[in-house]
Amino acid sequence: MKLVTYSEAGAAKLGLVKNDGVIDLGRHLAGLPSGMIGLITEWDRVGPRVRELAEKLPADAPLSSVHLLAPVPRPGKIFAIGLNYADHIKESGQPTPQHQTWFTKAVTSINGPFDPILLSTASKMIDYEAELVIVIGKRCKHVSKERAAEVVFGYTAGNDVSVRDWQMRSGQWVIGKSFDTHAPIGPWIVTGDELGDPHTLGIRCLVNGDVRQSSNTRNLVFGVFDQIEHLTQAMTLEPGDILFTGTPGGVGAASKPPRWLVEGDKVRVEIDRIGAIEATMKAETTT
Repeated sequence: MKLVTYSEAGAAKLGLVKNDGVIDLGRHLAGLPSGMIGLITEWDRVGPRVRELAEKLPADAPLSSVHLLAPVPRPGKIFAIGLNYADHIKESGQPTPQHQTWFTKAVTSINGPFDPILLSTASKMIDYEAELVIVIGKRCKHVSKERAAEVVFGYTAGNDVSVRDWQMRSGQWVIGKSFDTHAPIGPWIVTGDELGDPHTLGIRCLVNGDVRQSSNTRNLVFGVFDQIEHLTQAMTLEPGDILFTGTPGGVGAASKPPRWLVEGDKVRVEIDRIGAIEATMKAETTT
């Protein structure tokens, strides 16, 4: 199933994608939990009813008539792993990590799948990073690799937009990865049972139609389930937490000369069996 958060007539709603339309879950399900995190948390109870709707009901509205929001508009935690594709490690000029390298992104960096991405007034060195994103489905700690699939709710596409000069000013990358709008995700969550193996997905980033990144998740250095095992040794993951799983080679910073994003650029991230997000770069305004 594909689940969305969307706005219609100014109201945020939960929806189920069916063909080219959306079923309004709030209209058809009494007692629907509030927001995507609530839905994920209550999925064992609500999921079978949602499946019934998918089989029985037509769409309430065409997708083209609604505004898709980030499927998890306000996750509790956002984590992202660095240097996790061999070609990206090579172009970065760094050794293959012996241990997973994680950083956080501020929750205020979340952005809708088709909303503009802001070019900050603080830097011109703004870059793209196409990534598969995990959406956690259950509160969990000390999860083994063998059981990690059980705590995954689903997957979505993301762009780990990076402000490179701010990122590289110190040994930790948090601020350079946390500018407003610099974590677009979407267009929906594909549930884990529908997606299947997350390590067989083509992943691409296009800028103005030019393919800049093209790889496959089979090339992850640390796989999806390794990542969950590693993180849950340290912390409890909760429903709706999202994990960016790494980006392949082809980032703008590695080009000679570097190719930074500029106003008007259209940045598209595509992942097989999930879909695509696309944003226009827009200059930030200050007041």
